[in-house]
Amino acid sequence: MQEASPPIVLVFGPFDPTGSAFLPADAITCAALGGHAISAITALHIQDTANVEDVQDISPDIIDDQARCLLEDMSVRAIKAGPLYTTDAVRVLAQIAADYADVPLVVHLAGVPQVFASNEHDLEEVNAALCELLLPQTDLVIIEDSLLSQWGNDGVLPGRGAGHLADTLRSFGTPWVLTTGETLRPGHRAYVLRGPDQQVFNWAWHAPQARTANLDGPLACALTVALGQGKALPGAAEDAIKATVELTARTFRPGMGSRLINRTAP
Repeated sequence: MQEASPPIVLVFGPFDPTGSAFLPADAITCAALGGHAISAITALHIQDTANVEDVQDISPDIIDDQARCLLEDMSVRAIKAGPLYTTDAVRVLAQIAADYADVPLVVHLAGVPQVFASNEHDLEEVNAALCELLLPQTDLVIIEDSLLSQWGNDGVLPGRGAGHLADTLRSFGTPWVLTTGETLRPGHRAYVLRGPDQQVFNWAWHAPQARTANLDGPLACALTVALGQGKALPGAAEDAIKATVELTARTFRPGMGSRLINRTAP
């Protein structure tokens, strides 16, 4: 007797050997949330839990070959991407998103490791490619509000429109933007989802008790799985937030750096 297949989600992202973020952490998280993750590696980190010592980017041809080999073999229900460190990686994903326009795409925007940003990589150029090429094909963007503000202050986010910077992202074509840790008023921070027709939804956000690596990673996975299951926003966002609150509350410290989310079964 065959069991029903879980939704298959394709994850584009760097490989973090500590298991604290991105691949393979996303694969474990997706499994815990009812999805089956397959992956296309976009970069390789050399790091421990305290510092990223080096980042090796993967050639665009290899990224493309990885993804298309999987997409041509399996029925992918949703795609999660991020972070993307190079314009080449952005261009590859943008073309794949165009070729598979019926597959929901979630883009998790996160900071670039300092060691990579200080090399011959222009963050402003990468962000411009993200906005111009990828966001028009993205169903949902997730970003920490403090990072979005930093990008706005540093001038690495192309200027367009008025109001909250999330609306600037939306002006490039993505219908939904979810910011995390946004201050609504003193002492009250929230997940804020902005969507078409000036729709705004918010849910309470609470700061972690200790510095935790990749705090929004499980939420991005949960939203990707939810969209892969056919759920629609904003209901998918509410379900994903509830599903990850307990998960991100369980942490441990295996080394000298940040605490890691404990993704093992309770």
